[in-house]
Amino acid sequence: MAAPDYVPTDPVQKVRGYSSPPARGGSWKANRAGDLGGGQPVGARLGSQGPDQGYALKLVRLFDDKLHLGGLEAEDVEAACVAIAMKRSAVFGRAPVVHDLTVAFTVWGFLDTDPADELVALREELFPQVRSAHHYAERRAIVDMVSEDVLRQTHGQIEVHYDADWRQNLNVEPDEA
Repeated sequence: MAAPDYVPTDPVQKVRGYSSPPARGGSWKANRAGDLGGGQPVGARLGSQGPDQGYALKLVRLFDDKLHLGGLEAEDVEAACVAIAMKRSAVFGRAPVVHDLTVAFTVWGFLDTDPADELVALREELFPQVRSAHHYAERRAIVDMVSEDVLRQTHGQIEVHYDADWRQNLNVEPDEA
């Protein structure tokens, strides 16, 4: 370890260099009780993993003055739409980009100054309190309403479908809306 200049040293003392630890034989195996074999678990409400998904939390600040929330809290809308953006980025195997958030906000009509009354009613039913960890299931339900097929489309295609009929982008039963 290096020492500051003011520490006295013996000028004839040999300087010690770095040496690697001894080599270990054999390869490492996941054989402990807590080790996961076979990769990421898959199942209902487990989501999909992607690299650097937390970057969406930084990107969401770009939309602060563009969202039309109605009577909803910004934190609830952001929590659900960030989750949708992270799902979209994971579908493509990359970190989130601003277009993922644009898609999420477009699908739910938060970039529309005059969304359909049925969509507003559905949002007011689904979005309250989803920012809380206690409402994870409700947040996942919102995310799961946007299918992977929709998320694979370009923002332009999603916007065209939204303008024609917002239900095309969401898995909504007619009696839910």
